[in-house]
Amino acid sequence: MERGPIFIGGLDRCGKTLLRALLVSHPNIAIPDVGSNYWTFFYGQYGNLNDPANFERCLAAMLRYKHARFIQPDPERIRREFWEGQPTYARLFALFHQHYAERENKPRWGDQSGLIERYADQIFRAYPDAKMIHMVRDPRDRYQASLALWPKGKMRVGGATARWLYSVRLARRNLRRYPNRYLVVRYESLVAQPEPTMREICAFLDEDFVTAMLTMQGAPRYREKYGGGAAPDQSPITTAYIGRFRGAVAPRELAFMQAIAGRQMRGYGYELEPIRFSSRERLAFAAVDYPLNLVRMLAWRGIESLQQHFPGTIRRQPPAAKVMNQAAREA
Repeated sequence: MERGPIFIGGLDRCGKTLLRALLVSHPNIAIPDVGSNYWTFFYGQYGNLNDPANFERCLAAMLRYKHARFIQPDPERIRREFWEGQPTYARLFALFHQHYAERENKPRWGDQSGLIERYADQIFRAYPDAKMIHMVRDPRDRYQASLALWPKGKMRVGGATARWLYSVRLARRNLRRYPNRYLVVRYESLVAQPEPTMREICAFLDEDFVTAMLTMQGAPRYREKYGGGAAPDQSPITTAYIGRFRGAVAPRELAFMQAIAGRQMRGYGYELEPIRFSSRERLAFAAVDYPLNLVRMLAWRGIESLQQHFPGTIRRQPPAAKVMNQAAREA
């Protein structure tokens, strides 16, 4: 039986790459090592792709994007096959993934992209048999893991809280709208109970559970990087990254996140941390931290809304380091 594409969404540092490593160890599923982010960086940005000039501009931009180049696309084949069907962004993105799955000798393609839950309506409309898995993680641990990679932390805890709330609100909304096609998975459940969680995921995807998925043999690069010395026949999955925010995230940042997102956190089973301030710390939090991070939070929401509603004019751009210049591309 032919099954539809699989989309893995959620914020950065929420376990999307871990889930991808588990799923690609299934004999039927192909998902590239790197997140595609095609919908984020290209959808709607080049006008109607019925116009060949718009299509060529979009394709050229994708071919400069390192995450698209990573899967070694065949531009001429994409051009030829694109015009054999509906000339849409969804079809263009699917061709990249379908060709990759063919090279992997697997019948089912998938896409791992941060915050792809933004596009659930468009995706389910374009791919009637698609399924989407939305990863959710304790926002305090997600923030700590994010700071470990990006110490300057764009918009700091205000932006991080805004992004987490946005993502979980989309999770509730999409699950309500697409109950049979959308699954929300907590990172903590996946690492603490990997087999029952993966059995649930496989049932949702209409795939048989394969025990080899737990050892992630289909994702050797991930195993090597995060395996922690696990033997080849052992699962490298660990709970060591749960609760790392304690002692690593400043109490005033934790206080802001819990004050703003506490109700939603408890709804996902994340208990709030007791925080005790001195009189001076309480005053600093109320006078400086809270209003400053609230402004950052509102700023992120405003920018996100503009980018989502006006992709052709207020574009989301790939980081400069992820875009090849013309000379490198021709080489």
